[in-house]
Amino acid sequence: MPAPNYSAADYLRALQAHLPRGRVWPRESDATQTAVLSTLTPCFETLNTRANYLLTDAFPASTYELLPEWEATLGLPDPCAGEAPTTEQRVAQVVGRLTATGGQSIPYFTAVASALGYAITITQFVPAQFGMAFGMPFGNDDWAFAWQVNAPTFSINYLTFSGSFGTPFATWGNNVLQCEMARIAPAHTILNFSYSD
Repeated sequence: MPAPNYSAADYLRALQAHLPRGRVWPRESDATQTAVLSTLTPCFETLNTRANYLLTDAFPASTYELLPEWEATLGLPDPCAGEAPTTEQRVAQVVGRLTATGGQSIPYFTAVASALGYAITITQFVPAQFGMAFGMPFGNDDWAFAWQVNAPTFSINYLTFSGSFGTPFATWGNNVLQCEMARIAPAHTILNFSYSD
């Protein structure tokens, strides 16, 4: 069921319907009483519209007016988003924090990156061992704890219709990805980043 969307004229009719009957309470469009009531109804229409937006803002993926409250709840903004993050980057970071339930698997880390707007793959390494093919990287036991995030050199995040005024049409870079991945990486692991075209 869609949210009710009442106009100022709807509220004017409702107010006039609740007035007492009689010559002192005229309902004509040019009456003084109608003019007085008409000054109140735009406020009611605005409140109705904002109440309908509240339904949209209640969900973090579509929030705009309640974005500061969502960020305060999650301890955001933080340095991961940079000095002047776009509204979409801020929303993506809120969604990423809420959907990041914890985990140490490759699908978990790729899902977190995807929620932030980055398409990545992950490479795992193993230490050198007998029977490895020639040409494989040769490393010590630390390679058992190393993993690599593979991403494009410049991830481009494009502005969608829901962006606010003053937001750039596109942003380039992987700073948010690096910061968030370093934040959620298991403490005993060595995280590397590889960027390619």
